Amino acid sequence: MMNDRSRSRAAKGWVQQVEGGSTRRVRDVLTVEEPMEIRLHFPQIPEPVPVSVTMRTPGNDFDLAAGFLVTEGILDSKDSIHSITYCRDPETDGAQRYNIVNVNLRPGVSVELERLRRNFYTSSSCGVCGKASLEAIQVRGVKPVQGDFTLPASLIPRLGEALRQKQEIFEKTGGLHAAGWFDEEGNLITLREDVGRHNAVDKLIGHLFLHDGLPLTEGILMVSGRTSFEIMQKAAVAGIPVVTAVSAPSSLACEVAKKFGITLIGFARGERFNIYTGGKRIRIGE
Repeated sequence: MMNDRSRSRAAKGWVQQVEGGSTRRVRDVLTVEEPMEIRLHFPQIPEPVPVSVTMRTPGNDFDLAAGFLVTEGILDSKDSIHSITYCRDPETDGAQRYNIVNVNLRPGVSVELERLRRNFYTSSSCGVCGKASLEAIQVRGVKPVQGDFTLPASLIPRLGEALRQKQEIFEKTGGLHAAGWFDEEGNLITLREDVGRHNAVDKLIGHLFLHDGLPLTEGILMVSGRTSFEIMQKAAVAGIPVVTAVSAPSSLACEVAKKFGITLIGFARGERFNIYTGGKRIRIGE
């Protein structure tokens, strides 16, 4: 599998800084945001099939493509993928090639192409009602999270600080979301950053999917912002038992968590946090 090209995720620019009635021109560091198109290549079809275009922060693009395909129900096995590459079309502008990711499938792999033609849930204002959103996940065959994974309540406050300390690009720009994967002892295993919180989650799940496969039943997903329906849908597909966030969940996020047996924690700041669903996995007093 071709290596993901290392690209700058931060750019420098000038800003007018105002303080105490005075102003000065200073250099600032900005988060890079560029479009990325995901294409599927079938051995039996000469032309690639466009899947989606997402605005993302460059870096870990192959993880993002794999994560998106698995959390949207297009692929369910890493063995379906022969390779992931950037665009090799010589007619495409050199820089633009790194904004197109080709996921090359193995012979015999079938994909429901009709699913590719449907609109994906890309924002919280997509106009789809909550009931229909939940049913859409169930129709795809996603089952409630299995396993007996639990963790002590004393571990939760450590996760946010561990995540924050490893956010290298956020430290420079202040403009990136993060998603981290922790083991049962609170050790940070993998972290991904992106301008979009859903992309950060896809990058994280994609990385774990390509290396270990799914489901991810022994660990904790920590996100730096709020939890939405979209993030919980991705967690449900991946089989993640515990989702923790620095901010609040939405009402539909709580519904997804309850429906699919996920422990959902919010406002995990300092020594306090709220358990919205699945409290049986949290060992209070330990």
